[in-house]
Amino acid sequence: VQLVESGGGSVQAGGSLRLSCEASGFTFNRWLMGWFRQAPGPRREGVAAIDSDGSTRYAESVMGRFTISKDNAKNTLYLQMNSLKPEDTAMYYCAASSIRGVGLVLAEDWYNYWGQGTQVTVSS
Repeated sequence: VQLVESGGGSVQAGGSLRLSCEASGFTFNRWLMGWFRQAPGPRREGVAAIDSDGSTRYAESVMGRFTISKDNAKNTLYLQMNSLKPEDTAMYYCAASSIRGVGLVLAEDWYNYWGQGTQVTVSS
């Protein structure tokens, strides 16, 4: 399993970024996929998740501003981030879960494959 994120960068508050995660080595359209972020600290925060049927879930802090989507034909996961705030600054990770029946969880313990991360910095 390989997950490779891209699309991070520096942006001013109110701006937008689109993150991508190219997946390989597994049946992408059958697994739960998620985006997480980590500011300085021990835990990753679940941002958004998308299940095999396309249903989605968001953290309250990003609801209405971020959109998770996927292109099964391209084995690629996306995170469109609009109206960015300085508190969105973090390393963003793509994650995949091979655990069946787990549901739309945003807890990192349920994800067993991770990308290397892409940095997002939002300045005020």
